[in-house]
Amino acid sequence: MTTLANILENRPKDDLCVVIPNGVKKTYGQFHDEVERIAEILSASGVKKGRTVSIVLPNGLEFMVIFLAVTRAGAIAAPLNSAYTKEEFKFYMEDTESQLVIIKEDAKIAIEAANELNIEIASVTINSDEKLEIQKNGGKLTDSKSVDAPDEKDIALFLHTSGTTSRPKGVPLTHKNLMTSLSNISKTYLLNGDDTALVVMPLFHVHGLIGVALSSLFSGGTIVIPERFSASTFWQDRLDYNATWFSAVPTIHQILLMRANDDNAPSKSFRLIRSCSSALAPSVFDQLENRFGAPVLEAYGMTEASHQMSSNLLPPGSRSPGTVGIGTGVDISIMDESGNLLSYGKTGEVVIKGSNVTKGYHNNPDANAEAFTNGWFRTGDQGQLSVKDVLTLTGRLKELINRGGEKISPLEVDAALIQHPLISEAVSFGIQDEKYGEIVQAAVVLSGEISESDIQAYCSKHIADFKIPSKIFVVQELPRTATGKIQRRHVAAKFSN
Repeated sequence: MTTLANILENRPKDDLCVVIPNGVKKTYGQFHDEVERIAEILSASGVKKGRTVSIVLPNGLEFMVIFLAVTRAGAIAAPLNSAYTKEEFKFYMEDTESQLVIIKEDAKIAIEAANELNIEIASVTINSDEKLEIQKNGGKLTDSKSVDAPDEKDIALFLHTSGTTSRPKGVPLTHKNLMTSLSNISKTYLLNGDDTALVVMPLFHVHGLIGVALSSLFSGGTIVIPERFSASTFWQDRLDYNATWFSAVPTIHQILLMRANDDNAPSKSFRLIRSCSSALAPSVFDQLENRFGAPVLEAYGMTEASHQMSSNLLPPGSRSPGTVGIGTGVDISIMDESGNLLSYGKTGEVVIKGSNVTKGYHNNPDANAEAFTNGWFRTGDQGQLSVKDVLTLTGRLKELINRGGEKISPLEVDAALIQHPLISEAVSFGIQDEKYGEIVQAAVVLSGEISESDIQAYCSKHIADFKIPSKIFVVQELPRTATGKIQRRHVAAKFSN
């Protein structure tokens, strides 16, 4: 298999492919035919190869069919978080030069953004025959046009990652990038046709999309997709569909642990429990294994690497709490500031190489020059390798705030705050939090009277809810260095005490 167009091939047509709890079920044959049909309809409707289609859909059958159909048609899929504000939608749609936005009819904010940018809109529903229908310009699309197979060098997926600038950076990923990552993930966890994955992470993230859904299809398994994570239905879904594994951020793992006894969670559950996108505390690792009777495998991923870079291993392989395991088909090393590779046990920046790694950011030569050194991609994370090549992350060189796996640029939050006419200075930062790993807080200097809740309400017009500071400190002046600079880590230290 060389592209996503092949991902459903060579699977028994009658094998179960996708399950929506209390909804439809599709075999591999049915799902493959539906993807092909929708790809041909999109092609006939004017979707161009090599151009981006924005996808604003919740987790479900519609998302999976549309995503694979867009890439099958040779276009580039750009999933977006439905929680974005209109300004955020407009930025992402403009930055990717989107040719079409595919939505559910109730996606009002995304519709407004697309209309202001004069981008065509299509809405998708499932009819009584359990097939997708696409509406555009008030009419149902029925014409079809055959599509050529994409090439492994073609871009398949376009995502954005928050960086140390206020504007997120565009990350184009090719079919080869994705297929390499899917193969790596499948081999790491010995995924096969007997596995059923419970998809609890959003599909607009690499974690849910690549780490679970596509890797399961790549390996011939079944995916069970609730519309959203619900702790109250999680264990019943596992039982009903005999799920063998799931992957989630530590926040979700902690929620499941907190409710385990009340929810009558089993003492023997999955073949494996995977954790990624944020650091898993060793104490939580131990609690998960002891309570749910399954090996817990912490992994390390990022968008620029098509998700997974390293992971702890299934028994009898090693798994060590507090580490993110060994490189999984990806070369990992540690580099100093001058670009020299460091020896075992030395602390420096984690760098990677592999066919899963993006060739570079979209229209951002400065970021590319900073990110690549001698063929290595600089992750921005600090860590060290043991003599057994086990990677331990020791901190982040970047200033990103990692709230339950959501990477938030503090400069983006700063920019939203400072737009308020009564805020003269603002600096946001991450504070350690037991539930989310980190949460966003901020310090501001005011030029007039305004309440914390009013500031938060103002922010909600410019940034998504998960980026809004949970606490805002009003100060007379912000702490500065001797040279007059505001250093974010010093501000965070002052207000975290």
